[in-house]
Amino acid sequence: MLRRGLRVLLESGGPIRVVAEAADGDRLVSAVRAHRPDVALVDVQMPGKDGLTALRDLRALGQPPATAVLTTFDLDEYVADALRYGANGFLLKDAEPAVLVRAVQDLAAGGAVLDPRITARLLPRLRSMGDTTREARLVRSLSAREQQVLRLLAVGRSNADIGVRLGLTEATVKSYVSTVLSKLGAQNRVQAALMAQRVSDLDDVDPR
Repeated sequence: MLRRGLRVLLESGGPIRVVAEAADGDRLVSAVRAHRPDVALVDVQMPGKDGLTALRDLRALGQPPATAVLTTFDLDEYVADALRYGANGFLLKDAEPAVLVRAVQDLAAGGAVLDPRITARLLPRLRSMGDTTREARLVRSLSAREQQVLRLLAVGRSNADIGVRLGLTEATVKSYVSTVLSKLGAQNRVQAALMAQRVSDLDDVDPR
């Protein structure tokens, strides 16, 4: 019922086409291999292969889709694992329809999606996971422009949005994002965003 509702919601919200549904983790991985979607929404708890294992398998694909984990507050202990397995976003199942539609569009455009309720709840725990002294040093090593890109990336802006705000082409932004991830040692945009939120060095960087 949830999958069918999501399909109707997403396909009524603009140029989004749902190419496949999957009832469990094994079918999810098979569907991604067969259809090569731009975005995959992954539940944490699924029959058979669970969502976290499926995320790990998707990450092993040559060109994995952007992935967002659907979760509830009762399951937020899994978010850190999902991040380690390469999730690009975290969404709550009770999010407003427009938020879910925009999230899929942002993921397809190269953005990261962090529901602020999840971030606020988990940030104290996520702070304890990282070496903030090392992370602050890495952030300070970025150029002023790279820090601007990171600041916008950290609030979930897509490459296109960052380009508009900074007067850069989308291709140039993509190059900056790749450089930022490499310098920070982050596997994806979500890890970079959380790293930025764990340190305060970006507070004085004007993101405009």
